[in-house]
Parts: sequence; structure tokens; C-alpha cells
Amino acid sequence: MKRRGAITAGIERHLPELVALRRDIHAHPELGNEETRTAALVADRLRRWGIETTERVGGTGVVGTLRGRRPGQGAIALRADMDALALTEQTGLPYASANPGRMHACGHDGHTAMLLGAARVLAEDPDFAGTVHFIFQPAEEGRGGAKAMLDDGLFDRFPCDAVYGLHNMPGLPVGRFAARKGPMMAASGRWTVTFRGTGGHGGNSPHSATDLAVAQAIFVQALQGVVSRDVPALESVVISVGHIGGGSIEALNVMPAELVVGGTMRAFNAPMQALVERRIRELAELSAATQGASAETRLWWNAVPLVNHGPQTEAALAAARRVAGADRVDAETAPVTGGEDFAYMLQARPGAFVFLGNGTAGERGGACHDLHSPLYDFNDAALPHGVAYWVALVRQELGGGSSDA
Repeated sequence: MKRRGAITAGIERHLPELVALRRDIHAHPELGNEETRTAALVADRLRRWGIETTERVGGTGVVGTLRGRRPGQGAIALRADMDALALTEQTGLPYASANPGRMHACGHDGHTAMLLGAARVLAEDPDFAGTVHFIFQPAEEGRGGAKAMLDDGLFDRFPCDAVYGLHNMPGLPVGRFAARKGPMMAASGRWTVTFRGTGGHGGNSPHSATDLAVAQAIFVQALQGVVSRDVPALESVVISVGHIGGGSIEALNVMPAELVVGGTMRAFNAPMQALVERRIRELAELSAATQGASAETRLWWNAVPLVNHGPQTEAALAAARRVAGADRVDAETAPVTGGEDFAYMLQARPGAFVFLGNGTAGERGGACHDLHSPLYDFNDAALPHGVAYWVALVRQELGGGSSDA
């Protein structure tokens, strides 16, 4: 076996192309279910490398299928997400977003590039038994991409024994991996409350109007008590407000007749999901009633809790150790309240999801920007580690020849 964590020549010689691909995708971000350019790029590369390619799976999804040169009936699937966020980039990078109001602020450009890299390395030396499916999923960021692919018969059309996913993690050193068995990420939901009243003249007759600003202020304040008083101390729940909108900046003396408050909610199990839904509805109605207003509440979940399966988590951790060494793999990482719709694939097939280090502040020149920040950028130094992990996992699970990534 080569030096622990070594980057093989097979990966290293493709790194310039992978960096260029990653930065090209970064410069041309597309929202969920709109990834036509990205999907076309992915399909083109897969076909160039001789990989059987299926487009338009669940909309803009792409699946590449590669069969090993040795006989075998086993099959695994590897998944990367392709979509960007509705965010205005502020990095000032030479390859910054060329699409206004769109940005790869979650690293899906890197995820796509790493899985493409693994596909190319494996296609050059398919010394394994069985089949690997490379799943390039659209619309992870709240637009239902995983469910759309599943509803389009993903695992009936591309059967597999297990499915694996990966996400970069800012703050975790490059070359490190982290995962855990069982619940690792929260159910991710969104909600809106629309307060309605009479509106009115805020200067002349506020006493005769329904003051929705007061209703929303009571509501937002009351939300803060849900986690501290309704949720058991050993459970984890998050409720955050992300939008408040009402009235017009050009008519500051007009009290709005409609005001919308919206946000996100997170929980790790069904009872806590139900509790959060119930309390948001109750507090919205009570807050509206204090001002003689009405409240219409909408709640929906973008992702169920992400629960890693035991045997597949062990397999993922073993592959990570082969790539990084045991001392650089955390097998008991703390759960996070981020949401991830790969959870739906884990409901359909056994599998595991791991985190890959995207670098610390020290590694990144003194600044480590979080996911979904307008200053975030995927760390190209993580590319070879992600590629090596995917290759090692395939060779391990499908009986590959070389023990190296």
C-alpha cells in the first residue's frame, strides 16, 4: 500500500481539469430544476469517458453507469448534487458567478467535480466486480430533487445494494472525514404565516386599523419560547425567521393590510416535527387574535431526518480511513441541524452520508466562510480527497484489485 493519504497518479494527473470544471460550474450556477447547462456538462464528460449515460432523470438529473471488468452482481450508487442558491456572490473571485442572484454557496460545484473525477478514474481502470451508478441530482436546496428522481424510478431503473453521499464541511480540516451511525442531520422544513387585517393610515387613524406589525412582533417573540419551553431539554429543535415583508418603503405612513413572516424549522424525529408544526400554528393564530387580525399558516418539509445505516456507515468509514488514515476520520461526529434531501434516498436504500473537510480558517488564509454565505467558496484542495474517497469506496465494496485509492 502506498503512503497513507497519498494521491495516486491516476487522480493527480486529472486535478487541473477537475479544478477547471469546478470553477466553470461555479461561474455558471443554476437553481434547482434549472440545471440544464450543468447537466449537459456532466453528461458530456461521462460520455467522453465511455460511461453509459442517462439524462433527464427526475427532471434535470443525470445518471452514469459503469460496469467493472470482472463479473459480479453487486451494485452501489454514489450521489452528488448540482444546484446552486438564490444568493448574490460577494467573493470577488475571477470565476465568481456570472448569473446575477445565483451562487454556488454550498459547494455543490465541488461535489459534482469530485464525482466526475471518480467516474473518470474508475472508467480508466474498472478493476472491480459489479456496477457503480454515478447519480448527479438536481434541486437539493429545497426543490425536491431527490424525491423527483425517486418518483422517476431511480432505483428501479438503476438498481443498487447501497447508496452513498458526501458533503463538504467548512471548519473541518482538508483531508479529514466525519460521519456517525443513526441520525446525523435534521429534518428541514419551511413555514410562512400571512397575517391579514384592515390596514390603515398610520398617522391619522392607527386606532381604527388592524396593526399587523404588532401581531408579527408578538409572534416572532413568542417563537423563541418554543425551543426553550416546549421542547424537552435533550431534544434538538431549531426555529428561525428568515423573512418579514409588508407594506411599502414608498408609503411609510400606510399600515399594511397583509404581512408575511417566514422561516425554517429543524428537528430530528417525527414527534418533534409535529410539535414544531403545532406550536407555529397556535402562536400565529394567538398573535393575530391580539390585534383582531387573521393568520394563515403554511408548513412543509423539504427533507426528513438523515439517518445513516450501520453497515454502510462502517463501509464508508473504512474507505475514508484507507484514504486519510484512522486519525483523520471522526466516526462519532455530532449531529448537525442542517437538512439534506439525500435522506429520502436513505429511506429507499441502505446507505451512508459523510462530511469531507473544506478547510479551517488557518488553511484558508485566515477566513473560513460558512455554507450559504455570499463569501463562501469550495476549497479546491479538497477535490483529490473526495475523488480518492469515492474510488476507494467502489474498490472496497465491489472487490477492487488495488487497495489504494
